[in-house]
Amino acid sequence: MEAAARRRQHPGAAGGAGAQPGASFLQARHSSVKADEAAGTAPFHFDLWFYFTLQNWVLDFGRPIAMLVFPLEWFPLNKPSVGDYFHMAYNIITPFLLLKLIERSPRTLPRSMIYVSIITFVMGASIHLVGDSVNHRLLFSGYQHHLSVRENPIIKNLKPETLIDSFELLYYYDEYLGHSMWYIPFFLILFIYFSGCFTPTKAESSAPGVALLLVMPSGLYYWYLVTEGQIFLLFIFTFFAMLALVLHQKRKRLFLDSNGLFLFYSFVLTLLLVALWVAWLWNDPVLRKKYPGVIYVPEPWAFYTLHVSSRH
Repeated sequence: MEAAARRRQHPGAAGGAGAQPGASFLQARHSSVKADEAAGTAPFHFDLWFYFTLQNWVLDFGRPIAMLVFPLEWFPLNKPSVGDYFHMAYNIITPFLLLKLIERSPRTLPRSMIYVSIITFVMGASIHLVGDSVNHRLLFSGYQHHLSVRENPIIKNLKPETLIDSFELLYYYDEYLGHSMWYIPFFLILFIYFSGCFTPTKAESSAPGVALLLVMPSGLYYWYLVTEGQIFLLFIFTFFAMLALVLHQKRKRLFLDSNGLFLFYSFVLTLLLVALWVAWLWNDPVLRKKYPGVIYVPEPWAFYTLHVSSRH
């Protein structure tokens, strides 16, 4: 009876021995998950990177080209163009592929930040869709991209002059607000994903042949994104943040896996292409006037309307 009373007073005493193995099991399981996450290395995601690069070229780069190629009778000026439908598809497919990339990361990444970034990305890309649609449709009326809004022949003589303010507001939504809400979360998501692309195994820090084949079209697209989107500062900040992270992780004996190397090589190629582009157009007086200041990165479409379409 005394033993029973002691058990009633200290109920954990009898079960303590049985509880310890359970607690030890949970701790061991938690430790093993942490160890697997630290040692896990994802294979190269050829399917996702291929689809990502392909849709970037077709739906983003090819968007204004398709708008000029398809007959105007098929897509009247008061209706969405084929490029607008490309943009709508891009706004759906790109965030889906970004989420699939995050899902395949061997690390646990900050989900809340990812979701907020995706939502902001879609909103910014949608704002850009409207502004860019009108701006590109103005090309058929003689709008020249290498000139500012107020200097364009079809804009500067509008009456009343408050209409010019409306076009400048449209340009602001297209080139500034839309681009900021589109590209800042885009590069943030890529950087967050990049932060999980490290492996403790030196032998796994290599890029397969298919990854190297995709570096050229990927880097070339990011060149177009940086120059046409006028986001050189955002790009260079992201690149140096990636470089700093690589150097920091190297001190901890962690190396980039194949996916991280692919992304890093793509950005290195982009930086080289931007430097060559700026050097080539460094002394262009007309583009210099449109892009004053220290950071001079002309847009490809401004170059097109100035030096290509004007000859035809």
